[in-house]
Amino acid sequence: MSRIGVVTFPGSLDDRDAQRAIRLSGAEPVALWHDDADLHGVDAVVLPGGFSYGDYLRCGAIARFSPAMMSIVDAANAGLPVLGICNGFQILCEAHLLPGALTRNQHLHFRNRDQWLRVEQTDTAWTNAYQPGEEILIPVKNGEGCYVADPATLEELETTGRVVFRYLRGNPNGSQHDIAGVRNAAGNVVGLMPHPEHAVEALTGPSTDGLGLFTAVLAHLGAAVPAAGRDRR
Repeated sequence: MSRIGVVTFPGSLDDRDAQRAIRLSGAEPVALWHDDADLHGVDAVVLPGGFSYGDYLRCGAIARFSPAMMSIVDAANAGLPVLGICNGFQILCEAHLLPGALTRNQHLHFRNRDQWLRVEQTDTAWTNAYQPGEEILIPVKNGEGCYVADPATLEELETTGRVVFRYLRGNPNGSQHDIAGVRNAAGNVVGLMPHPEHAVEALTGPSTDGLGLFTAVLAHLGAAVPAAGRDRR
């Protein structure tokens, strides 16, 4: 069974939800602590949503210096699959594993709603379970979710196919180019602002569309995906 680590920082909010999503996908969740550089031999890592270190300085700016992140940066550069969700996306950008930055929502309000996304790229460790152009419904909840980058970086992301998710039917935070998630060049690191871990069960989410990110990494790792994990609808 594949083992997927979930890092808990001071102020993490959705680490237990990410662990449950991993368990539902058919993998074993492994709790990782921000102050421990040992990744305990996990096959992939999820950086969950929340407010690491109270979002002081900038969201994710302090978390990027944690011992766990130092190990994750090295492992990601060597090919370890890493998924950053909301605050995790912010941390990946601060750690320079992904380009750009997440800033205050343009309307200056916290936004919490179910959000339609279009899957733009399916050749990553975390999106191979989807079809190109597939539309999925996943909750979004953020106050600093506006994705920005300089014009050259935006052009590179678009021309090289590194925009992974794009907002549909309304942009909740003013992100440039309606960008909801991006990937690194290798495709093993993906970050997105919406919360797939909150769309894995029909009882509690607006859909089960988010489960595909977690089953996708199992397929990438060569692990068997249980039937229940394959059926997202």
